[in-house]
Order: sequence, then C-alpha cells, then structure tokens
Amino acid sequence: MIPAPKIALAGVLVAASLAAAPVLAQDDAVAEAVIDYMDFATYEAGIILPNQIDQTVFDAATFIDTRDAEQFGKDTIPGAVNIEWREIPGRLDEIPDSGLVILFCNTGSLSAQATFAARLMGRENVVVLQSGINGWHQDSAYKP
Repeated sequence: MIPAPKIALAGVLVAASLAAAPVLAQDDAVAEAVIDYMDFATYEAGIILPNQIDQTVFDAATFIDTRDAEQFGKDTIPGAVNIEWREIPGRLDEIPDSGLVILFCNTGSLSAQATFAARLMGRENVVVLQSGINGWHQDSAYKP
C-alpha cells in the first residue's frame, strides 16, 4: 500500500502537469522562434572574446554588467551600465538597438543566457563577453 503523503504528492504533480499543458501549447510560437534562431545562428554569433576588445571596439561598444548591484559596485568594466541578467528581457528598451552591445558577468554563463534572450527578442547587436569580466581582466587587448 502507498502511504498517503506519497499519494497526495503524486496527485499534486499530476494536477500541476495538467494545468501546465495549456501554457505549453501556447508557447509554440516561442519554441518556433528558438528553433529558427538556432537553425541560422553561426558558431561565433553572439560572442566576443576579451582579446578582440581593443581600444576601437572598447570606445564604440556599450557594456552591460549583468551581475547584481553589489558585484557591479565592487568592480566593473569602466563605463558599464548595470542590468541584472534576469532583467534583460523586461528592460530591453534600455539596451541600444544599434551599435555593439557587450553583456558580461563574472565568467560569461549568466550573461550568455541574457544575450540569448535579447537576441531572440530581436537585438542582434548584443553579444556576450566570453569568459566575462574575469577574462577581460586577464586577456583584454585594451583596458582604460
């Protein structure tokens, strides 16, 4: 015999999955957009390496630090704006729609997610700084 708490948990999981089914069906357009993007994205699309950031690139780019405000306050790339990675989709209007925009975090993993979201939402000028601010400190071709 299955204990009552396990039956209750199973019931909750079944109910949750049934409730989620209509939401998943509505997200077909999102899934199609992701598939379309992935089908046509090149390997290098959406990334920049620290050694590619020379003075010309640095002076022309907008840098967005996607870490939290505390990390941003301690250390950032000079001139960077702080928009936490989770906030990128909701604050897309604050990101220039032309010119190079470089998103970064500590290592590039969270800012890669933010970059992917921004690019899916139409901002093809947004790239992730691969290896993040750590890589920039170590390998950037230019540091003011």
